[in-house]
Amino acid sequence: MTRTGTRRQAGLTALYLGVFAALWFSVPKAEPPLHTVLLLGSVAALLTAVLGAVVAGAGGRDAGAPPRDRAADRRYLLIVGVEFALAGLGAWLLGLAGWSAFIPVLVSAVVGLHFLPLAPVLRDRLLRPLGLAVCLVALVGLFVGFGSSALVGPVVGTGVGLLLLGYAVMALFRARVSPR
Repeated sequence: MTRTGTRRQAGLTALYLGVFAALWFSVPKAEPPLHTVLLLGSVAALLTAVLGAVVAGAGGRDAGAPPRDRAADRRYLLIVGVEFALAGLGAWLLGLAGWSAFIPVLVSAVVGLHFLPLAPVLRDRLLRPLGLAVCLVALVGLFVGFGSSALVGPVVGTGVGLLLLGYAVMALFRARVSPR
């Protein structure tokens, strides 16, 4: 994630979230036609990431961008570090408990929650609704899992992939209308 407000920053947001959207689309094992939809989602996410990289690289260093905020960089790294630690430890514990089908639920909840403290750090208030939506997908995945653990991956992977892809595309549109 990057601070919003410039084309370069919006491009980096599209790059990062496009890559992560493609990863989420690859979570579920699915039969056609869902497999085809997930594959198309992955391709769209990767194309969005490539466009984000082009947008981010086209302007070079933003002349109007504020200087790097070292304190914000540290907060960012702390939040992301805690996110990875919680997701990794939780996934390991769920695997040990024999509940590995619920790993996508846990990871998506952690990912959604991490957007909440990132919003002020990255100065992007729209990360809050994104985080809440990702948490909602985790909750839906949990409820679906009680009925059929086989459906958890498709519900969570597709839901989070679509949310991240949508946000990445929105970042590209922001880049298109933002000043250099």
